[in-house]
Amino acid sequence: MREHYHLDGLADYCIEAVPETTRVVNPPYRTLDGQVRSKAGLLRRKLAEFGALNLEGEIEPKPLEAFQQKKAEIQESIAHLQPEVGELKGKRKGVKQHITLAELPAEARFQRLSTPSKHFIDTIKMIAYRAEAAMAYVLRGQMARFDDARSLLRAIYSTEVDLLPNEPQGTLTVRLHHLANHSSDQAIRHLCAELNATETPFPGTNLRLLYELVSSQNP
Repeated sequence: MREHYHLDGLADYCIEAVPETTRVVNPPYRTLDGQVRSKAGLLRRKLAEFGALNLEGEIEPKPLEAFQQKKAEIQESIAHLQPEVGELKGKRKGVKQHITLAELPAEARFQRLSTPSKHFIDTIKMIAYRAEAAMAYVLRGQMARFDDARSLLRAIYSTEVDLLPNEPQGTLTVRLHHLANHSSDQAIRHLCAELNATETPFPGTNLRLLYELVSSQNP
């Protein structure tokens, strides 16, 4: 849906005020939490490095001295990091994680993108996607792969059609033009037959939708 229906796209650029009772992450907590995560990650890496440190080969003075020096450096780093992480966690624990927007400093308050239009447009996109999924299942038996069904549907969307209303007969014929190959045309005929069986009226009219593929006899 993100790729073909632009689900995350902006519907407009309007902004609206955020209710002051909205709970948000406390900025000092966010800062401390980031520091805790950074230091704790570094500590984990040092502990893993220390655990993986082994002296290989024969025990000789120079390799042994280098090994002991490396081990001592890592131990020193761990000894410094452990209290730092503990201190930061203590500070974080003393700060509220969430506060209301009204409690934020004036310079930290924010607005948000307008949501009603986006919700409305996204609802239409989701309905269209569900309709496409239903048609893809109809085509599934005619196609070698399920993904091919969606590709065929996208090809149909960009294909020219003729719209032929017939008020006396109460129909609106949607006549599709041929695609690149015979197998695609066969699949489209199958889809048209399934859609015609639903006897769906065109919205806002009494005209029943009929789908068909252009035949060689049609001008």
